[in-house]
Amino acid sequence: MNQELIKPAELTIKDKKKVVKGTITRLAVYARSKVVEVLTGEKACYYLVYYKNHMVYGAQLEQAPSGTFISKAFQEGISIVSPHPLLSAGIPHLSVAIPNKNKVFSQIQTDFTLQESAYIAATLDAFFEKDQLAAFIDKIFYHYRRSGKFFKSFQIVQLLNTFAPEIKSMKHLINSQEFIPYHHFYQSSNLPAIMSKDPLFAELSAFKNRTQPDSWTFLANLAAEHDGWTVLWLWLEKSEQLPDSAAMEKYTEIALQLVTKEEWLLILSMAGINPFRVLADSKAIIEKMVQKGNAEWAALYLFDHMEELPDTYMPILQTIWEKAETNFIISHLDRFIGLLSLLPQSETFQEFEQKAFQLAVTLLNQYELDTVCDKLSVFRKIYPDSKVLRKMNMMQGLLEDPDRMMELGDCFAEFRQFDKAIDCFFWEMELDPKNPSPVQKISKMYQYKGMAKEAAAYQKVFAQLKSNQAAG
Repeated sequence: MNQELIKPAELTIKDKKKVVKGTITRLAVYARSKVVEVLTGEKACYYLVYYKNHMVYGAQLEQAPSGTFISKAFQEGISIVSPHPLLSAGIPHLSVAIPNKNKVFSQIQTDFTLQESAYIAATLDAFFEKDQLAAFIDKIFYHYRRSGKFFKSFQIVQLLNTFAPEIKSMKHLINSQEFIPYHHFYQSSNLPAIMSKDPLFAELSAFKNRTQPDSWTFLANLAAEHDGWTVLWLWLEKSEQLPDSAAMEKYTEIALQLVTKEEWLLILSMAGINPFRVLADSKAIIEKMVQKGNAEWAALYLFDHMEELPDTYMPILQTIWEKAETNFIISHLDRFIGLLSLLPQSETFQEFEQKAFQLAVTLLNQYELDTVCDKLSVFRKIYPDSKVLRKMNMMQGLLEDPDRMMELGDCFAEFRQFDKAIDCFFWEMELDPKNPSPVQKISKMYQYKGMAKEAAAYQKVFAQLKSNQAAG
């Protein structure tokens, strides 16, 4: 369903002098950082790393290297897979330029604090050698240490030891004598207290432990100040099947600043929440679609929740059945079985007979008779008295009886399968070459097909055979 309703999120990347366009295949959030995976039309895969919605660096990679921050973000962060309405909303610009690799570290220090710069460097381990990253981080650490700013230098060691242990340059320093006084603060303080001294560490800790209620609340309150997108994702990640009305109202208000009402219906559905039971104006949204002539579009929103729809939706389902085109029904046969099972059979029987005929014609244009009968058989439980379904079953039986090809040909003609009918009449003509009846039928089939010359030729044969019969 979702793939039909959601357009893929596209991103344009300027990589040196080359400009490529691609589709965002997935996105991962890890606290202040995001990782975006983009697949180009040439099947090249780009990974882009963001910090505070600022694209720090990216490159084309064959895959996300195991053990790197990119891999960690997709495994331990909040991961969003395409297609999803919130993918585009989570990226500030859908056109980016990858920075010069030689200037990345100097640019990071210009844009962010030294502590943030050290952490950001650790998130780029898929693109740079670990020795190069370690050298950059060491430089920041020793800058603080030489300046006598031991708490700030400890923050660097603590941060890397906790959240980037793969960068091992200063791991041995974590228990240095000079840092012992600071350990107690981090071990004994709550998140708000740590936040006052070390906001980055507090946020990363809360994110890492977000399954715990206190950490989740702390993180959600923090995100609410500047990032509604992250607030939504935190809630969706832990949302229950039936959220209370206050929560629904709160997060709907946030969501509608980022996406449309229709997209919010999809987002809730993808999170395992039935929007048609918890969202106040969901029915009005669907009714508006139907009124605008988008009944099939409305169906795609409702299919996943049909069995749990309130009774007030039954008129909408009736309209969807009446308005749905044959090809759309064929593409969602099982879904329509579920839809029809909810509606009164007496009120839908005549409509079904018309639809069933159209379905049979369309399916016979694509498949052999046995396959068509199998596909339509799913309707028998609901409409056991359907004349169309009975006719299809009868035709299936005629396939096994070579003496009744004329009858089968007539049935095929009834369902506008003129070529199949001609094959049946040819069979009969070969068995009884003096019989003018199959020849006349062949002539009519060619007339229906708009093949006047062929129709005329068989009409002459028919006339000759009739003349021979009269003479005999």
